[in-house]
Amino acid sequence: MWRRILNDVTLWTIASVICVLWRLIASKSSIGAYVVLFAIMMVVWVLLNLAMQKYRSYKVSWWWQEMAAMLATTGIIIALGYIILPRLNMGLSPAVAAWTTGLVAIMDSVIILIKHYWKYAQSMTVPVMAIEQRENAQVKRQDEQRSPESIETIHQAVLSLTTEEDYQLLLEKAHLDSRQTKVVANQNRFSFMQLPDYEYNTLIDLTLLNNIKGINKRFCIVNQKLPDEGIYVCCYRPQEYIKSKILNRYPKGINYIVYTFWFIIRRVIPRMTLSSRLYYDVTKGKKRMLSRTEVLGRLYYCGFEVIEEVPAGHIVYVFARRRSQPYPQEQMKIYGPLIKLARVGKNKEIITFYKMRTMHPYAEYIQQFVFDQNGGMNIKDKSDNDFRITSWGRVMRKYWLDELPMLLNWFKGDCKLVGVRPLSKTMFSQYPPELQDKRTRCKPGLIPPFYIDHPNDFESLFECENKYLDEYFEHPFKTDWKYFWLTIRSILFGKMHSA
Repeated sequence: MWRRILNDVTLWTIASVICVLWRLIASKSSIGAYVVLFAIMMVVWVLLNLAMQKYRSYKVSWWWQEMAAMLATTGIIIALGYIILPRLNMGLSPAVAAWTTGLVAIMDSVIILIKHYWKYAQSMTVPVMAIEQRENAQVKRQDEQRSPESIETIHQAVLSLTTEEDYQLLLEKAHLDSRQTKVVANQNRFSFMQLPDYEYNTLIDLTLLNNIKGINKRFCIVNQKLPDEGIYVCCYRPQEYIKSKILNRYPKGINYIVYTFWFIIRRVIPRMTLSSRLYYDVTKGKKRMLSRTEVLGRLYYCGFEVIEEVPAGHIVYVFARRRSQPYPQEQMKIYGPLIKLARVGKNKEIITFYKMRTMHPYAEYIQQFVFDQNGGMNIKDKSDNDFRITSWGRVMRKYWLDELPMLLNWFKGDCKLVGVRPLSKTMFSQYPPELQDKRTRCKPGLIPPFYIDHPNDFESLFECENKYLDEYFEHPFKTDWKYFWLTIRSILFGKMHSA
């Protein structure tokens, strides 16, 4: 309560100073008289708000409760000013008193709205889904052929939602003619909860993921309903299709402006901490933009393994196999512009390094999937032709903009300016034991030695780092000084850029 009172006293002080400096009062009466008036009005303001319980702490506090008390107090003080001040014959202007009170009310309104919106944005009404541990489970229903009548019923139901081509695709790849296959087309995720456990080996979800609120919960429920190695088929409209549609619809120049606004509304705002809840409360999660990375990442996050992706016009069908229990579910995964990465530092200590996000959401859960598709990781702990990287992320990586937050680690003393690159556990495990030992005897650096030697395979990378470390242990300052200026020369004249 005292903090709220102090807040109002501060607002009155600010408003009083503004009105005194405004000099509207100078021709009416002395500044000192108005200072006394403002002090009296401030005391009355606090007493009235105390009487109206504006400062009371509620377990469930609504913005309109504080706003109503504040507005009522404002009205009373302004009315008293117009009634009392003319009778005092002191030349005190009721208009100035009203202006001051109104200014306090405006500032207080802004503070009240910001405070309550912050609480609203930070709180979630949907509890985290509990994942039940389970034993191995086999499908209960026998694998039998459906009757022609049953197949035709399913045929017509699928056609009411999609096309004949899609039906034939599902008939061939998802075995619609088997009694072990179940088709669901309902936005409500709880429709899956009504299914018996382990009754079907294949669940086909014909609701576009773009129109579903609570995708992870839906995936987790399906995970619990499927037997071991069960198949889940889902579909979505990829972000790339929406982008090409917008770019082709509008004239050149305007099309990218339109897409930028669309991207901010549909991708940036839903990912920001202060706007995500409001966005989903307004849109109910419909017509969201989903990238390939996000869909596949969510599936892996929820315990599935992607086995096939089949484009069908502007829709992509994803065939996934249940492999394990989902990861422990978080209340809401917010993917802001800044990310934290666990890296191996000095003495093998795991240190959090900061970078700008350059990948689509949920990219971290399909790292091995991407490596397997592209023949493993490269010497920079990355994968060639990595589809997880966004278009703006590639620009940031090219000019090292994504690595600027690592300067925070430098200021904190986690790393030095020149040195071997901080590695993930996966990449660190690829190094020979003797080089691992060498690397962890000193701090990692922001400017790695391979910016100078440009190795193109692991063997030459190991040689490059061994050479630097041997020199560094012999002459630390001289070595880092030399490598720093060699890197500058490589950037300016060698046209070097980040990956």
